[in-house]
Amino acid sequence: MRTHAIIVACLLAASPVAAQSVSEKTGINSLVGSSPSTADFVTQAAISDMFEIQSSKLAAERSDDATKTYAKQMITDHEKTSGEMKAMAQGGKVQAALPTALDSTHQSKLDTLKGLQGKDFTKQYHSDQVKAHKDAVDLFQRYAKGGDNPDLKAWAAKTQPALEHHLKMAQDLDK
Repeated sequence: MRTHAIIVACLLAASPVAAQSVSEKTGINSLVGSSPSTADFVTQAAISDMFEIQSSKLAAERSDDATKTYAKQMITDHEKTSGEMKAMAQGGKVQAALPTALDSTHQSKLDTLKGLQGKDFTKQYHSDQVKAHKDAVDLFQRYAKGGDNPDLKAWAAKTQPALEHHLKMAQDLDK
């Protein structure tokens, strides 16, 4: 019994360390509120921007006028944040590699959108935008609070309000 108690105590003591080392991709860091590593933050933020830009380009062609207006704003804003993050990485302020393609999850979502037209496309795009911006707000908020790169941490804090505004705009699309 005593051995069992020691094992449980060791597992409980190790769980915050384990949670911090688990990849952002699993979603565990978000569930426990842990800050992502710099590499995970850069990867997830860049993939988020790429998905926003690519899906919004489709929406700018295929959707209703209100959604087209929103999509054009997403393209402009996410190209800007992509450029800012790329400049930090190229300038040496951030030591992390930027991904050059979507991960399989986001590529699958984009492929689904490509196969839709009309109201089905618009409904899925709206849903994807709300989910993507909820995830982005959470990611940026956690990094701004506990990130380990001061420049990137400040940038995440500065960018978070715009993402919150994007989320509100996405939620309002269906009203």
